[in-house]
Amino acid sequence: MKKLKPLMSSESIEWETPDDFFTEMNTLYGAFTTDVCATPENTKCPVYYTKDTNGLTQSWSGICWMNPPYGREIKGWMKKAYNESLRGVRVVCLVPARTDTVWWHDYAIKG
Repeated sequence: MKKLKPLMSSESIEWETPDDFFTEMNTLYGAFTTDVCATPENTKCPVYYTKDTNGLTQSWSGICWMNPPYGREIKGWMKKAYNESLRGVRVVCLVPARTDTVWWHDYAIKG
C-alpha cells in the first residue's frame, strides 16, 4: 500500500498550489500573469519570482498569484500584496484564515 503524504505538516512552510484549485482561480480572476512566490518546479505562471529573485523586492504587474510561505514571513507578503493592490495590481492570495493575527486585520480584510 502506498503511504500518502499529509496535506499539512510542520516539515515545511512552503506549499505548492494544487493544479485543480489554481485552474479554478485562474478562470475566476482572469489569466494570472505572475506567480510572486514560486520555484521553477511549482510555478503556475509564465513569469515568476523565486527565493533568489525575491518577489518582495520586485514591482508586481498584471494579475498576480500569491501562495506565500506560511511561516512568520507571511505578514511581509501580505503587506506587499496590499501595497501592490493600491497601485492597481490585482493580487489573489492563497493564505490560511488566521483571523486572530495582525496581518489579517492590517491587510487581508482591508481591501
